[in-house]
Order: sequence, then C-alpha cells, then structure tokens
Amino acid sequence: MKKPQSVRTAAAAAVLTAALSACSGGGGQAQNASADQLSADPLTAVRSAPDITGRTGSAHTATQLTTESGDKKAVFNGTGGYDYVKRIGRLEIDVPPGAATTGTIKEVVLPGTVYLQNSGAKIPAGKWVRLDVRQLPDGNLVSSGATDPASAAGALRGAQSADLVGSETVDGVELKHYKGTLDLAKAAEATGGRGADGLRMAAQTFTQKQVPYEAWLDAQGRLRKVVETFAFAGVAGSKEAKDQVKVVSTTSLVDFGKPVDAAEPAASEIYSMKASAPAK
Repeated sequence: MKKPQSVRTAAAAAVLTAALSACSGGGGQAQNASADQLSADPLTAVRSAPDITGRTGSAHTATQLTTESGDKKAVFNGTGGYDYVKRIGRLEIDVPPGAATTGTIKEVVLPGTVYLQNSGAKIPAGKWVRLDVRQLPDGNLVSSGATDPASAAGALRGAQSADLVGSETVDGVELKHYKGTLDLAKAAEATGGRGADGLRMAAQTFTQKQVPYEAWLDAQGRLRKVVETFAFAGVAGSKEAKDQVKVVSTTSLVDFGKPVDAAEPAASEIYSMKASAPAK
C-alpha cells in the first residue's frame, strides 16, 4: 500500500496498519421497490442488486473484515446502517486485540467522503477527522476496518461473471447464492459520481484485479449478503506471494426501509490536522 502523504491520511490508515502489525453508490428511491424482482439471468441479477437494494430506501448492516498476512490474522466486526435516499451511512467497528488503537471506531460515510472517530491518531475525544476517500490508497474499502454498505454493493456493478450456486434459506427467507469475479474499475465506471471515487482508488491499489465475490439475493433481487476478497502488497511494490495481504470483507443487510440514524458531524466537531513535514 502506498505510503500516506499526510497525518490525516495516516489517521484513517491506522486501523489497517494496526491490523497488519497484529496480523503481520449510487443512491435510489424507494417508490419502485415493490416492483423489483430477481432476474433469471445470474449476471443481470448480480449487477442489478445495488440499484434494487438502493430503492428500498435504507438498510441495517453487520460487517466483518478479516485481514491475513502469513500466519497472522485480525478480525474487525461492525454494525450500522445506510440511508440510500440521503446517501449517508454510519458504522461502529470493534477493534481486535493487539491493534494500536482500542475500543470502537465510529465512521460516517457519504459519497466520496468519510468521517472517522477514534482512528488511532492523536485526536481529541469526541472529535471527527474528515477525509476525502481519494486520500486513501484503498478508497476506504478496507482501511477503516469495514467496507461501507454502499461501496460493498456498488462493487457488484462491475461483476464480470456470475454462477448460480444454489438456494439457501436464511431466517425464513429463500436466497439465491451466486459466485463470480468483479472488476472494481468497471464498477466505478458503472457507479459514477463521487460514489465511484473509492472504487476507483481501490482498483488502482489492490493487486488482485479480478476480485472474487459471493452474493446472496432475495426474490426481489435485493442484496442480503456479499463477501468480497481483496489483496494488496504489504511490502510496497512487491508482487511476491509472501508479501501479499488478503482481506475478506463480508457485508450483511437486513431491515430494509427501517430508518437509519446517520448524520454528518457538525463543523464544530471536526478536528483539522496539519499535514506532516516532508521526510528529509
């Protein structure tokens, strides 16, 4: 992963860095949701899932992000929700033992922007750090300990293949299970706008260009769960297998249409950090 160029970037990257030291979309409207249904064509079904999910108005989420490097592993678990109409989400992520920071990381995400609290940097209690996702080599797909729900779903717009594995019943709901690969650069093109910034950055950084995924969709074509497997070089520029870091991101969605408590922090709550001095 590229070396951070400022303290602000380091603040967001601190979570993933700590994990490695321990371990080594588009918006939508709800009015047409009832008319949506799962396509019989697997690739169409997967590519359509982000927009169909967005038309539900909102969803609550559980996330899990696992990083593996050599024989070391770290797991981040989070909960939260995303409002597809207001295009804003909030996550709270538990930091695993052994990381540089402790407790819970709070994250507010908007298209192209992320706010972080308790990011491992020297930030006053109760304050937030505001970041443009273009400051982050991975576009915030993994560096804060979770892939936000909009980006996790939006990546499926770049699906290049999709095979129907079978049907599974989860909590009384029948879901279709798909597997395939996706292209983050194509996902960014299909998403467009500021919502594509994170996907575009990740496409440039991750070493595995054809990203494996698994997706579970319901009868309306809504995304219920997605697992995406990313990889990047733990040693800058290295392509050797021993230097690669594997990141498995799992996002589950429930309670479609249920209100989500997410708001952009007030200006008085934002902590401005000065850029670090250039290395001599």
